[in-house]
Formats: sequence, C-alpha cells, structure tokens
Amino acid sequence: MRVSRDKVNKVAHAVTEALAEVNELDFVEDRNTIRLEVRRVMEELLNQEEKIDQAARHKIENQKRTILEGSQEWDILYRKYYQEEVKKLGV
Repeated sequence: MRVSRDKVNKVAHAVTEALAEVNELDFVEDRNTIRLEVRRVMEELLNQEEKIDQAARHKIENQKRTILEGSQEWDILYRKYYQEEVKKLGV
C-alpha cells in the first residue's frame, strides 16, 4: 500500500501523542525521537507489505494460464500466496 510521507508523519504524531497520554508510561527520550522511531517502524512495515504484495502478484502472473485480477480465482490465489509470503517472513 502506498502511503504518503505526510500521512505516515500524521499517524506517527498521533501514536506518539496517544502514548504520551498514558499515565503509566514515561518517555526516556523526547517526543520527536519517539515520533521518528514510530515513523521508521511504520515505513519498514509498509515496505514489507509491499514486497509481500509484489511476490503474491508475481506468483499469480506466473501461472500457466492468465487469471484476471478481480476474479474470484485471483482473489483466492492472492490470499493464499500472500499468506505464504507472510509465513516465510515470520510475521
């Protein structure tokens, strides 16, 4: 999934603010450092998701016959191959 840098920053900011409101939680770093780490983790997860998506699509494209995207068969294969790729990464 493609997410703009602004959207990732907004979500990271919201997560950091939500964590700051938890009374049982004390930051050992400043909020900006926490926000940057949240953003880094989110970008890493989004990159992994993109790779999994590409691998699943590649497997479908390499079938002996053409399977149209959006068809029931394509959706079933996509979910199957997507889950296989997730298991390979241990996510």
